[in-house]
Amino acid sequence: MSSDSCHLTGAQRAICRLVHRGPRPQALLRPIRQELAVYVEKSRTKQKQRYWMEASCLELALEGERLCKSGDFKGGTAFFEAAVQVGTEDLKTLSAIYSQLGNAYFYLKEYGKALEYHRHDLTLARTIGDRIGEGKASGNLGNTLKVLGRFDEAAVCCQRHLDISQEQGDKVGEARALYNIGNVFHAKGRQQLWGCTQDPGDLPPDVRDTLQRATGLYEMNLCLVKELGDRAAQGRAFGNLGNTHYLLGNFVEAIKFHRQRLSIAKEFGDKAAERRAYSNLGNALIFLGQFNTATEYYRKTLQLSRQLKDQVMEAQACYSLGNTYTLLQQYERAIDYHLKHLLIAQELTDRVGEGRACWSLGNAFVSLGNHRQALHYARKHLEISREIGDRNGELTARMNVEQLMEALGVNESDLSPCGSEFEVCDAHLG
Repeated sequence: MSSDSCHLTGAQRAICRLVHRGPRPQALLRPIRQELAVYVEKSRTKQKQRYWMEASCLELALEGERLCKSGDFKGGTAFFEAAVQVGTEDLKTLSAIYSQLGNAYFYLKEYGKALEYHRHDLTLARTIGDRIGEGKASGNLGNTLKVLGRFDEAAVCCQRHLDISQEQGDKVGEARALYNIGNVFHAKGRQQLWGCTQDPGDLPPDVRDTLQRATGLYEMNLCLVKELGDRAAQGRAFGNLGNTHYLLGNFVEAIKFHRQRLSIAKEFGDKAAERRAYSNLGNALIFLGQFNTATEYYRKTLQLSRQLKDQVMEAQACYSLGNTYTLLQQYERAIDYHLKHLLIAQELTDRVGEGRACWSLGNAFVSLGNHRQALHYARKHLEISREIGDRNGELTARMNVEQLMEALGVNESDLSPCGSEFEVCDAHLG
């Protein structure tokens, strides 16, 4: 293999195989969609030969599938769309291509295109009388509508998937549909809670009803996947049941399900799921007042976040540890973790995270009686809250700044910015 071909992307190698029927220097390759447009045009000139058309469409689709499996969804969509343009008289094949195009665009977060192709798939499945295909297309539409926040439409689509799966005796499809409807109600409940300041369990009746419906559907899904012996699906069900019970304020139940989730994550070597389980266990234990045990789980969360090189989750774990050590009145340790959170937030240019860290640091320094350092972080919190338009944060920070200035016996004129940080000028502290 030449050194030049070693640097080709998966999509470019597919172009060489399919369009040029052999290796080609990278410099001579046009953009993927241009190369495919030429191939499609050549295929159309030969469409009187039915075999050529079918073979070309299938080859393009198989390359698209291979690229998507390798994680190159952008390249995959180019090949699938070229396959659609070449055309095929096999409607079952065309339905499968539409389905995979919808899924690929879903992963690319191009939800409008995902909806378009899943709708094409649904129409085609109905045209050819493919009930299983109609169910799957309905489920895919439901998942896409859920992400777009169109929960009522999503529930209708997922219910149709469930009805068809039960009608056809498709247990795997039935389990998937139950899980997906549960997801819809779970997401709807979370959205209803968005911006609410209540603790878990302190819910308006409509939100409680939504989350209870999600819980019931997850329980039905769990029964079915146990019957099917699908351990991976059981792990997902346990995790989601833990999450809905947590939101409902059923913390003992939540811990039970998250421990089962953790066990299956370890069984599969799924480090990301293991990290989520540790974090969720810590969150539930906080509400049971078991702060020391919670810190153990948060430390494991932090360790796995670092192993996975996930800085966002590392920052969250540091924040959780800082808050828990504050609850334990171990303020020096709390400050250590809040400073780590602050540094990561600054690296990620996460101004919301920075503001939260500064607010927490200010509170911890107040608890230690270090009002000077507390004022420094309270002013940073105020500055960031103004910058990001956080009105509540700004009001809280301003009140904290005023109280600390009064405690220190200083006025606004006594404060000056030193470098990029605000300091209290020593000359005025007496």
